[in-house]
Amino acid sequence: MKLTIEKTQLENILSNCQNFLEKRDISQITAHVFFQCRENTLIIRATDYEIAIQSEIEVQSEEEGKATANGKDILNFIKTLKEGNITLEVENNTLLIKQNRSKLNLPMYNVDEFPDIPEYTPDHKLNIESNKFLNSIKKINSAIDTNNPKFELNGALLDIKEYSFNFVATDTRRLAIIKHESQGINTLSLIISKRSINEILKLFVDEIEIFYNQTHIIIKSGQYTFFGKIISSKYPNYESIIPKEFKYTLQLPKDKFIESVKIVSSLSNKIKINFQPNEILFESLSDKNHKASTQIELDIKIQDFVLGVDSKYLLDFLSQIDSDEFTLQLDEQNNKPIMLSDHNFITIIMPIIL
Repeated sequence: MKLTIEKTQLENILSNCQNFLEKRDISQITAHVFFQCRENTLIIRATDYEIAIQSEIEVQSEEEGKATANGKDILNFIKTLKEGNITLEVENNTLLIKQNRSKLNLPMYNVDEFPDIPEYTPDHKLNIESNKFLNSIKKINSAIDTNNPKFELNGALLDIKEYSFNFVATDTRRLAIIKHESQGINTLSLIISKRSINEILKLFVDEIEIFYNQTHIIIKSGQYTFFGKIISSKYPNYESIIPKEFKYTLQLPKDKFIESVKIVSSLSNKIKINFQPNEILFESLSDKNHKASTQIELDIKIQDFVLGVDSKYLLDFLSQIDSDEFTLQLDEQNNKPIMLSDHNFITIIMPIIL
């Protein structure tokens, strides 16, 4: 293999590959980046078995072939080079990276042992608009749990029903749902890991194609293709958790509410909100002898309702909506779940028992 590629192009691709490399044991081939040159196209691939990335870019090729090299080492070297072209060449089971008088020799592993990427077919394509998919996973991402022994809660559910599809996430203290209508009638449930969602949101910002097979979700756009293992567990019956009715429904100003929550949560994430007929009082709940408070004057037609809640859950929801107002629904008892909503996006939160 011998080819010429522009330094910035290669650096950008290798930077995006870093989160896909094996970090714990750099002796593994998955700590390497895979290169394949064919017909003036360079294919670059990285994987740690759970997630994978592939990029294709046009290059000036003199000789086709394959190579591997430690992904971290090659990026660190390329970052030090000047703008311009770089030559990649395989020689005596070594990958040579050269620019003028600068050169790096990296030992290669057996390229045939590098993991294959999952196969997928065009008939397993999800007809979900790019902006709906990317915006939805971004909005519910904060509600996905981490390191939960129930593996399914470490991912978000894509629940495709007849004529609708939902994005769902929960960490057992809150439940976030985004609902969309659709024209399809095929049903499908996929649990996408939080790690996959984080990488998808970093890689893709516009038009994407979404595919799936029995084990992976595949996202393709431009020069990048992403592969993420789906979680093979049964997701909880989230619809049974959604309250059927509430005693109070309030329309509240988003910016004032955010400002007030941030003021009192400076001492503790746990806060108390007291709803009065003409105002909302915010107060910190701190174990120390410290107290922060503020208030909003607002005609809300509710009498002395006190709510304890984790401010992070409120701010996670409010930071993801564009509307000037949002809806807050409360039950008659302050130990029942509350629901925040904005159009098709809702978050149900379990309160703190005061």
